[in-house]
Amino acid sequence: MPDDCLFCKIVAGDISADVVRETDRTVAFRDINPQAPTHILVIPREHHADLGELVGNEALLAAVLNETTAVAAGEGLESYRVLFNTGSQAGQTVFHVHAHVLGGRRMNWPPG
Repeated sequence: MPDDCLFCKIVAGDISADVVRETDRTVAFRDINPQAPTHILVIPREHHADLGELVGNEALLAAVLNETTAVAAGEGLESYRVLFNTGSQAGQTVFHVHAHVLGGRRMNWPPG
């Protein structure tokens, strides 16, 4: 775990977060800068910088994706978007892989 990883500090309990679900492999918490009425991040407890680092770790990737569905159901979302930003040019600002679960309003594509 990198010493400066914000999400690792949340997993360790060193920084508080509005946690909505936890499993032995994942933590899900509300985004502090929500882009939709429901905006929850699902992260693995293990540190992996981005989605590319989960290649070959299908069990962990499945755990993260399964939690996105559980989070959406727990929030009562019938429609929702799951988004991974990979790399700074794609908008990733915390380099600990995380899935955004967004819902509670119409999602247009392209965004904007």
